[in-house]
Amino acid sequence: MSGLFITLEGGEGAGKSTQILRLASYLRDKGRDVVLTREPGGTKGGEDIRNLLVNGEPGKWSSMAEALLNYAARAGHLQDVIRPALEDGKVVLCDRFMDSTRAYQGVAGDCPMSLIDELENNVVGKTRPDLTFVFDLDPEVGLARTKMRGVGVEDRYERKGLLFHQKLRQGFLTIAHADTKRCVILDASLTVDQVWSSLLEALKDRGHG
Repeated sequence: MSGLFITLEGGEGAGKSTQILRLASYLRDKGRDVVLTREPGGTKGGEDIRNLLVNGEPGKWSSMAEALLNYAARAGHLQDVIRPALEDGKVVLCDRFMDSTRAYQGVAGDCPMSLIDELENNVVGKTRPDLTFVFDLDPEVGLARTKMRGVGVEDRYERKGLLFHQKLRQGFLTIAHADTKRCVILDASLTVDQVWSSLLEALKDRGHG
């Protein structure tokens, strides 16, 4: 059985973390060996880099520095976790991947897309997701949801301002519309159960359910 690489993308507070747990449980019940991971993170070094990126003042890194840090973490994540799991025929479920760098640092930030293209080509290469769920949500709603986490809890990006998050939303939608074979847009304003139903339907439609 060949490996399967599924990523979940979207802005802050869109509900990815809840749905990825449901998806992992569903696939395990189907007999699949599931690796649940996230970015930035997934390895010890990746989690150290995550701490640098998601905590502290919003302006402490430039978008270019953020892209480079994300790709430093991604290189190790691919080498040590994602590629070995896929080679073993496992399902890899990843909360954020390459699309987040494009949306956060490229579209919402000011990192040159040419640099992101080079990093993606050289680091990700052919190890691209088979399926990506893009959770779409009004940024004002998403940011309101994140306040429930508490102040100072991985909230550096939440504090970048509404305009940043509006650009971020458009970035994800642009990515999804440009690659409909891989990407499925989910309405994240619906209830948790409704979003799950939409996700599951799309999973089955793509032949993975």
